[in-house]
Amino acid sequence: TLLAGVGLPVSAGAQQSVFEGFLLENIVVTARKREEPIHEVPVSVSHFSSEEIDSLKVRDLDDLTVSMPNVALDDIGTTRGIANFSIRGLGINSSIPSIDPTVGVFVDGVYMGINSGIVFDTFDLESIEVLRGPQGTLFGRNVTGGAVLLNTRRPSADRYEFSFRSSVEHGGENPNAYFMVNMGGPLSDTVAAKLSVYTNQDKGWFENIHTGDEFGEQDTIMFRPVLTWNPTENVDLFLRYEYMNSDGDGPAAQSHTNGLGSTNPAADFDRDSHDFSIDEEGFQENSSHLFVSVLNWDIDFGDGTLTHIFGYRDYESEGLSDIDSSPRYLFHGGLWLEAQQYSSELRYTGEFFDRLNLTTGLYYFNNEISYHERRMFVSGLLNQDGGGDYEVQTFGLFASLDHDLTSRLTLNAGTRYTNEEKKADIASLPRPKTPCNVVEGPACPFDFKDSDTWNNFSPKLGLSFKFTDDALVYGHWTRGFRSGGYNLRNSSSLPESPGQFEEERVDSFESGFKIYTDRFRLDGAFFYNFVDDIQRELNIPDPAVGVAQLIRNTADVEIPGFELDGAFTLAANLSLSASVGYVDPEYTKVRFDLNGDGVINNMDEDLDLPRAAKWTYSLGLAHDARVGKWGRVTSRVNYFYRDESAFTDNNFGYLLEQKILDAGVDFYSDSGRWSIGLYGKNLLDKVNHGGDTLLPATLLTGTPFEQVLGGTFSPLTKGRTYGLELTYRFSAPRA
Repeated sequence: TLLAGVGLPVSAGAQQSVFEGFLLENIVVTARKREEPIHEVPVSVSHFSSEEIDSLKVRDLDDLTVSMPNVALDDIGTTRGIANFSIRGLGINSSIPSIDPTVGVFVDGVYMGINSGIVFDTFDLESIEVLRGPQGTLFGRNVTGGAVLLNTRRPSADRYEFSFRSSVEHGGENPNAYFMVNMGGPLSDTVAAKLSVYTNQDKGWFENIHTGDEFGEQDTIMFRPVLTWNPTENVDLFLRYEYMNSDGDGPAAQSHTNGLGSTNPAADFDRDSHDFSIDEEGFQENSSHLFVSVLNWDIDFGDGTLTHIFGYRDYESEGLSDIDSSPRYLFHGGLWLEAQQYSSELRYTGEFFDRLNLTTGLYYFNNEISYHERRMFVSGLLNQDGGGDYEVQTFGLFASLDHDLTSRLTLNAGTRYTNEEKKADIASLPRPKTPCNVVEGPACPFDFKDSDTWNNFSPKLGLSFKFTDDALVYGHWTRGFRSGGYNLRNSSSLPESPGQFEEERVDSFESGFKIYTDRFRLDGAFFYNFVDDIQRELNIPDPAVGVAQLIRNTADVEIPGFELDGAFTLAANLSLSASVGYVDPEYTKVRFDLNGDGVINNMDEDLDLPRAAKWTYSLGLAHDARVGKWGRVTSRVNYFYRDESAFTDNNFGYLLEQKILDAGVDFYSDSGRWSIGLYGKNLLDKVNHGGDTLLPATLLTGTPFEQVLGGTFSPLTKGRTYGLELTYRFSAPRA
């Protein structure tokens, strides 16, 4: 990855520096659903090991949002934890739970069916892998931009281990404290277990100018028991359960002059500041249960492995937000969400004739969602209720093969068939109705009911060539799909508004290279994506409902681009990492009036694609040194840049450019038991908004409740933070 070699601990007796050791290390990834060295995989992939995650103080995926070329892992901030990820210009702007992602997130092989609850605290991970480009053949639908793979650290089968970590961060109004405990080891000759407990007590980084009080309090607790069982040499079972509960304040919602020139007279702040003033501080309550079972059985046929992955997730969320982002009660929003999913994947991986690797399998996924939203206007004098029930069923059949045509040339091919059915019962927001609640009751009358089925194929065809054991070039064409569906937040009175909207199809052509030596690593890729019927949520200010959100297949798009990503050993104890990414999306055919001028013409085609920053780049240095007989010190400094990008499809809402400077120093004791780190994040105190939603100049126009509104709903993320972290580790061999 671009952060290679940054601050990895090694024992005092190591003969080589940490950076040389890392560059020589055989990094293993699962980008093709089997374990392979990263330099032999013809896929653009960034890998973060557990040591890197610890050294970089990664608390959640949002910490990596600007750290990779052409990748943005943003939290939209409407309510905490909603992923609006984008890779290579393909992303979403939405908190609607029926909107499928362009970047799929997989936890130990289990696909997360909704974007909610994704950007929460991560801990005790073995690795994070970020795959760039469509991954539909092996990972299914909704990975047109790419995929993020989170892999949990497993218990040791031959050592008893205990670790404790405590971190305190500051930089804002109040401190933020993290605590984590891991303990585990063998229970018998065949069973090992681990228990991990994590808590985050955030007392609030922000200040609410309206009250003068600190804001942003968050209380999160997670615990995760993990068990492995190896009844025979050929069978292993991995079981993982995780409980998460997170409660806290609503979003730090800033209002500033919007792209239409409209200002909220009660709250107009510089968008390059962390200032905001709201009368409703709101709340967010989130909880989830996640269970994963992974069974591997090595069999003689093809010297292969049968794998079964079962996943179950139960997620609940409730929240209240100040949407007008001002100290007046004009437009507040409440939400309720319940989602249950389960999935099952059975696959086989094997090798035949010493030259053909085959991966094939079956996949089933079911997701049931109940969602309710309440919009409260003008001190609650006028409310709107709406939402719906949603069910998704998906069946997939896939096969992928890699055939060595010669000792150096390999054919990469595969396809996936997907059948998907969706059912929606929707209560539209602007329809007159008595107070109701889809989730909690009393029941809402549904004014829209429909279902539909989609079938598609996701093929892939390519070649890879190994010039040497250290150098690989590849090229491929692949196709990916993003699911069609319905809009559970129907805020428009148009009869066709809830949907259905159709699938988005991406044809991607990519060529790349990988060079891995004992002194440097360099990856590069050139790609050209053709997107048909791109699926967008159109965010439009509307006096009748505050904000109307329409989901349409708006256009065809072409996205050319490239990326370079490398790490270099400058000296025995000095490492350099660098990356650059570029995308240049262009509308080729527009089917919707994107800029709202009443006509579809070249002015629509000239708009920028949202969340598609043209340039991203990074530069980092890391240094490793002995400290007498005490231990080792590693220090790092990293600079990340991301261009300004559009947020709304009409480009009146936009996201600021990001210039992020991080730094840290870690000391590791000679015994390997103690470490202490001092670090800073976003040291330039740059402002980032999860979104930039434009609000109408007037609200409830033409009614007795008419009010001046204007401005934006733009949730803020934290600015500069600095922290101190203490870690203790103990390990003993099994007797």
